[in-house]
Amino acid sequence: MNLPREASSVNYYNYFTEAEDHFRQVRNSGMFLFSPLDWALLETWKDAGVPLDAVLRGIDRAFEKFHARKRRHATVNSLAYCAQEVMRAAQQEAHTAAQAVPQASPSLDPRDLADFFRERARELRGLSQRESPAAGVFAEAASSLDELGIRAEADALRDLEAVERRLAVLEDRVLAVAMSAISEDDLVAARQEMDAQLRPYRRKMTADQIALLEQRFLRRKSLEVLGVSRLSLFYLG
Repeated sequence: MNLPREASSVNYYNYFTEAEDHFRQVRNSGMFLFSPLDWALLETWKDAGVPLDAVLRGIDRAFEKFHARKRRHATVNSLAYCAQEVMRAAQQEAHTAAQAVPQASPSLDPRDLADFFRERARELRGLSQRESPAAGVFAEAASSLDELGIRAEADALRDLEAVERRLAVLEDRVLAVAMSAISEDDLVAARQEMDAQLRPYRRKMTADQIALLEQRFLRRKSLEVLGVSRLSLFYLG
């Protein structure tokens, strides 16, 4: 797999702050802060599923090459300087992970996969029986997961990367309607939690970046409130 593992209580800002802190440390630049372009680039990597470890390794490699240059009159002032090395690190990690997929692993046993899909389908089917604008989306996602469960039990799911992509699409659809299925009180509580976590970082981000983080935080918090587990195979087992 080439997607990052996330804890159930993930801090949605660590990806950004750790990358910025690491860049600052390697650059040895004191109070250097990412520019809006840097944040936009980092957001693109996060959206693409580039693991944080690959971002940090790419930064290290880019600065190693920079310091190895015989003539060095400029200073690295943007994360964009590290873009090629970050993508190389991500590709290497993806290749290594893909090589490991065919190996026998209890967590990827066909029966485990089938159980995983059926449990997720059960959660969503329960939500589809409630009166909610999201009920239809939950029901359709449950049906898709049932189909994956049948195929998994028949050991017909060999391309796990393709399965992960399909799960990502399903989860995106569920996330898009999850907020309409929770109560007003739960949504207010989620916003209070979000504001508390975001407060230390507001001065470091643009309004657009903050709005994007707020949207994503609230969607995923809605899943947690509804009792719906993440659909990625990284949560199998």
